[in-house]
Amino acid sequence: MSETNNTIFGKILRGEIPSDRVWEDDKCIAFRDVNPAAPTHILVIPRQHIPTLNDISEQDKSLIGHMVWVVGQIAAQEGIAEDGYRLVVNCNERGGQTVYHLHMHILGGRGLSWPPG
Repeated sequence: MSETNNTIFGKILRGEIPSDRVWEDDKCIAFRDVNPAAPTHILVIPRQHIPTLNDISEQDKSLIGHMVWVVGQIAAQEGIAEDGYRLVVNCNERGGQTVYHLHMHILGGRGLSWPPG
């Protein structure tokens, strides 16, 4: 991980900010969102600093696939896989991204309307 990653997620990865982790492996971590938008709201982040979806390279494809697999594992672990959940990835300011370290939101535990809002 790059030492230049001074985002809140970089600080969480380095242990400078505590988090309620629900998953951890050599490629990514997952933790509960401190401002949950649903009863289950978990963030999955790669250990590698990738600022946005637009910054994913061909070499990152297996990492992104692993993260999506982790989402399914966490959904089952949290008991939301059968009822359903939403996976959200925001990209850049107009897409709602506020932390420039790629992350996936797992939202579940209640009905989720579409469009969101």
